[in-house]
Amino acid sequence: MDILHYTEAHREFRSRLRNFLEREVIPFVDRWEAEGIIPRDIWRRMGQEGFLCPALPAEYGGLDGDFRYAVIVAEEMARTRHTGLAANLHSDVVVPYIASYGSRDLRRRYLPGCVTGEIVTAIAMTEPGAGSDLAAMQTSVRESGDTVVLDGAKTFISNGIHADLIVVAARHPDEPDPYRGISLYVVESDTPGFTRGRKLQKMGWHSQDTAELFFTACRIPAGRRLGEKGMGFLMLMEKLQQERLMCAVGAVSAAEQIHEWTIAHCRATLRNGKPLSRPQANQFALVEMATEVRLGRTFVDKLVCDHMAGETVVVETAMAKYWTTEMVRRVAESSLDLLGEEALLESCPMVRAWRDVRVMSIFAGTNEIMKGIAGKFMGL
Repeated sequence: MDILHYTEAHREFRSRLRNFLEREVIPFVDRWEAEGIIPRDIWRRMGQEGFLCPALPAEYGGLDGDFRYAVIVAEEMARTRHTGLAANLHSDVVVPYIASYGSRDLRRRYLPGCVTGEIVTAIAMTEPGAGSDLAAMQTSVRESGDTVVLDGAKTFISNGIHADLIVVAARHPDEPDPYRGISLYVVESDTPGFTRGRKLQKMGWHSQDTAELFFTACRIPAGRRLGEKGMGFLMLMEKLQQERLMCAVGAVSAAEQIHEWTIAHCRATLRNGKPLSRPQANQFALVEMATEVRLGRTFVDKLVCDHMAGETVVVETAMAKYWTTEMVRRVAESSLDLLGEEALLESCPMVRAWRDVRVMSIFAGTNEIMKGIAGKFMGL
């Protein structure tokens, strides 16, 4: 069912991207997972081929593309069965803050490099003691003439090791209203006072460079602020619709890959001389997986259409984010159940998939937060 009505330009983009990933990424995934990080140069190669920030205007090197390009990237990245190269995070979560709220000078300074892969971005919201509660943020910002000074710590920051440019959320300590006291700034990685902490060792996402970031009397020009002072919380809320929709797209794409691999494996694997897909219990499990995956795809594609039409679908994207990320966990667990003892082996692709999908229910706001958002908008 082609709800999104891809054009020939979309199909050509997908074909080029798939060929690139099959050549430049998939053969090296196991090595990158073992090393715990992807090479910095793969970002540049992605950019040189035109696969980063396709939504940006042509004046910055982008394709002037619609959101369907982001969906294509998410789907094709899912086929690589690894999460280290977080292209959608860079292109469709972080860079839109600069494109939407940055001054003309900031856009001209940074966006071309974001397209070419010379600049890798990260967004620093999460803090050690704040969790999903942005209002509890402790990182502070003080104005000092034509500069501002940042102090604080962030953690679980994806792209934290490779990032050349970080969008940082910080609080003005003299503003009593926690929601009007947050502003967003862009910090270059070579700024004095900025340091990277540990590259975190995680249960999954082994080649994704997730890190701690520290800001100690980190002084930047006041012109590096995005948007108006104190409007950071509203900007974050505005962009979280797209971020959470990207999470749902990624979850559905991962579930499709898990289901596709599991069916092929069950058809090809013999047990007692019969395909593993033959027993009725296994057939029922595979059908249940397929049903959930297709329901998720239909729901998410409809939301993509609504999002591209400029509709406010905050409640629906919250629902989609929590349901699809729980669904992909169920699909991954069902796959392992069907595989039996083979699922004990690290060489089984579904073992990595099971580890990688677990965190999806936590980032971009936990699923409990998603249910709370939906409940609030429903008047519950």
